[in-house]
Amino acid sequence: MECIRQFLRPFSYVVINGVPWYDQHGNVVNAHGAGITYDNGRYWLFGEYKSDSTNAFPGFSCYSSSDLATWRFERVVLPVQKNGILGPQRVGERVKVMKCPKTGQYVMLMHTDAMDYNDPHIGIATSPAINGEYQLKGTLQYKGKPIKQWDMGVFQDDDGTGYLLIHHGPIYRLSNDYLSVDTMVARVEGMGESPAMFKKDGIYYLLTSNLTSWERNDNYYFTAPSPAGPWTRQGNFCPEGSLTWNSQTTFVMKLPDGTPMYMGDRWSYPHQASAATYVWLPLQTNGVRLSIPAYWNAWDVRTIAPVDPLKECLKTQVNFSSNDIGAKTTIPFKGRRIFVTGEANAHGGYAKLTIRNQKGKVCVTTLIDFYAKMPEQGIRYASPILPMDEYELVIEVTGDRSNWTDKRHNLYGTDGCFVNVLAVYNE
Repeated sequence: MECIRQFLRPFSYVVINGVPWYDQHGNVVNAHGAGITYDNGRYWLFGEYKSDSTNAFPGFSCYSSSDLATWRFERVVLPVQKNGILGPQRVGERVKVMKCPKTGQYVMLMHTDAMDYNDPHIGIATSPAINGEYQLKGTLQYKGKPIKQWDMGVFQDDDGTGYLLIHHGPIYRLSNDYLSVDTMVARVEGMGESPAMFKKDGIYYLLTSNLTSWERNDNYYFTAPSPAGPWTRQGNFCPEGSLTWNSQTTFVMKLPDGTPMYMGDRWSYPHQASAATYVWLPLQTNGVRLSIPAYWNAWDVRTIAPVDPLKECLKTQVNFSSNDIGAKTTIPFKGRRIFVTGEANAHGGYAKLTIRNQKGKVCVTTLIDFYAKMPEQGIRYASPILPMDEYELVIEVTGDRSNWTDKRHNLYGTDGCFVNVLAVYNE
């Protein structure tokens, strides 16, 4: 990554959805199933530090940002343990961190499991520093017994009360030190997985997804006057058939003006580390109504309005579409950054993208996922900032496909390996 040591920040405060994000070293931001904690004037993103080769727990990552658009890699704050619930060949997912008002400790909760998902627990870890190495304390207990559940989320109320949210409906109130559970305050009938909660104008909103493994679906939500309920199912918060803009709920955080921001994962099994991306969009509330009426490929978190990062760029029409393994298109360009637009659809596969400078040195190599159950055109890739130079961009059909089965052995994913590139923009 020597080509991109001179990292610039021309898109501060601009979130570009559905593309890999890069840290200060030019590495892809790898923080999935994530949550954000705002502390000491910075946003701290904690997530699953995914691998491209296995679903085994590789550690939980921490990144920080002042603008939600440019990210600094801090460290893997909880690595693989020698043994136990997060030892080798275990699963660790849905990591969330809250600062406990009573103790000042940072408390991390996560779902841990066996590789075949038959040994679920809610794990707990703590650290005196938000980006320190967290110490695994074991499992979260309720009435002296571990909570043996899987998909989870957390919520911290205005008064500092912490809550644990569990798939299929249980909502637990945490103890004052967040290290155990006081009581189960509600069970929300009809709730799915990947729960996320926020409060706005005295109304509590609970977001959740249907169970379709790594596939996207139309997520939906509930509202209540308090975490204890009663909870009322309200329906989808994105247009029907949009599959939540091709993403799955992971967390909701508040922007500085109080606008809730939806955080979703655009999974890319099996290449989660390199090709899975993020969808972050502002949520609109009107009483119990909640919506994300339109998909913004890019938007400014200060103005909460869409922006066009391509408007000052030089466009090269490409129109490359192929299902043939090894087929490629080569585009020379001069500049410091490129964007690739294209269509993802139900026939799409993976493309290998490589950028070389005029000396032949590889500056960037990555995978781009062109699969989406709901067809979508837009920006598929945005490169990190490069030194001003002449480059060659190569996009190649790998023949690799995104296919998987769930616990019930249902088959999901693409029926082809098409790569559909429309244009390349450079600046």
